[in-house]
Amino acid sequence: MEKTLIPSTKKHLHFRTFPHHDRFPDKVHVRKAALEDINEIYCVACSVGKNRKDPYQGFLIDDYTSDPVFFKNFFRQAIIELDHFYIAEAHNRLLGFLMAYTRKQWLSHNPGWLDEIIWHPRFDPGRTENFVVVSKTAIRAHLTSRGIGSRLYKRLISDIRIRGVRDIFAETVIDSVPNFASLSFRKKQNYSLAGIRYEEFEDEIITDLIYHKMV
Repeated sequence: MEKTLIPSTKKHLHFRTFPHHDRFPDKVHVRKAALEDINEIYCVACSVGKNRKDPYQGFLIDDYTSDPVFFKNFFRQAIIELDHFYIAEAHNRLLGFLMAYTRKQWLSHNPGWLDEIIWHPRFDPGRTENFVVVSKTAIRAHLTSRGIGSRLYKRLISDIRIRGVRDIFAETVIDSVPNFASLSFRKKQNYSLAGIRYEEFEDEIITDLIYHKMV
C-alpha cells in the first residue's frame, strides 16, 4: 500500500542554507537510488512514517522509527531489487523518494493482490496485464507543493513508457486513518478510482482505495 507524503520534524531538516528564492523544480535532480542513499531515505521515511498518523499532513503506514535495522535492510533490498526506485535531490541533499514495483515484482510480494481488489464496474481489467504499482512516495514536509513529487513521477513515467508500460496503480488508505494528503495527490496526478481492497495490518483491517492512471 502506498501512503504518500510528507511531514518532517525539524530534527531531520538541514536545508536552511537553501535560499528562499530557489525554485526547486528547476534545481531538483532525480536519479535511481543507490545503496549509499539508505540512511537519508530512512530519515525521510521516519519523518512521514511514525506511530501517530496525521490525515491532513499525510503518512506512510509503517512506523519506521520502531525498527531501524529492519527498515534499513528493507530499503537496501528494494534498491537492489526494484527497477524503479528514485530519489530527488538538490544541493547534494535528499528531498524525497519514490518506490514502484513492476507487475512481476509486485505480485511476487503480494500474490493475491489482483484477486483481493473489488474492482470498479467501469474499470477495464485488461489494464492489469502490464503495470507498475507505486508503493511509497515521501517528500520532506517543508518542501511540499514545490513540484518535487511530480518530478519523481515524471521520471517514473518516462522510464516505464520506454519499456512499453502504460498503466500505473497506487493505493491510498481511507480507514482506519484516512490519508487526505495522499487523496489530494491522486487528484493532482489525474488518477481514477479503480477499486477498493481490505487488508490486515497489525491486527487491524485497513481499507485501501486502488487508483489507476494511463500514461
